[in-house]
Amino acid sequence: ELPPSEFMQVADSTWLVLSVVSNGREPPGCQATGVTKIARSVIAPLAEHHVSVLMLSTYQTDFILVRERDLPVVIHTLAGEFDIYREESGECVPVTCDDVSNGFLKPKPSASPTLHPVQSPQTRFCVLTVAPDTLPAIATMLIDVLFYSHSPPWDAATGSQDLDSITFFSFSLIEGYISIVMDAETQKRFPSDLLLTSSTGELWRMVRIGGQPLGFDECGIVAQIAEPLAAADISAYYISTFNFDHALVPEEGIAEVIQLLQQRQESGR
Repeated sequence: ELPPSEFMQVADSTWLVLSVVSNGREPPGCQATGVTKIARSVIAPLAEHHVSVLMLSTYQTDFILVRERDLPVVIHTLAGEFDIYREESGECVPVTCDDVSNGFLKPKPSASPTLHPVQSPQTRFCVLTVAPDTLPAIATMLIDVLFYSHSPPWDAATGSQDLDSITFFSFSLIEGYISIVMDAETQKRFPSDLLLTSSTGELWRMVRIGGQPLGFDECGIVAQIAEPLAAADISAYYISTFNFDHALVPEEGIAEVIQLLQQRQESGR
């Protein structure tokens, strides 16, 4: 419904959403959540089969977006580990490999994926949700933050922000569930009784992936972060965007996360 505009850039692919639902078969003591919870079973296998993914964590759950043309490879890759369903008219219908075999080609081995640089701003973030019926009470503030708030200076020469701090605000509305990521200072502008977070009220730090816009053709970007964090049982809230990828990890674990990712980069050289 959006009118054509020279100001709006649109990727050339159509994407499908995968919602990964657990049936309780995780091994005892598995505490990791977010992208690391599905790193071994979904993220790594898709990367190995050269499937590019967009990852979107929300307050309630995690979603993986795959390009529609990659669906046959996705089904063949995940069918051994998962029961796969497609939604038709609001109902879940089982999918088999035979349903999507047309055009399936076994992927050819390729070189190891690029390990992109990671940066960690000092900004502290909150992961929140809002009850839908209270959304009108903060609508004006949301509009102000989304469209009118001051952003840090952008260095056009280098194409990067000063990463001592970073402007990042994410709002998602999926099937009526609202999820918000904002920095701790911005949170103070909202009525505290309307923003809901976990009982521990933890703060998060960010790891931003990519020294320049990543594009959508490369695979293994999410796996670069998810696999080492999964091995260390560290939760991560992951948001892919048009230009960069972002992983949020608990604040107290940021030093360990940076060390793990640096070790992976050094071993990949």
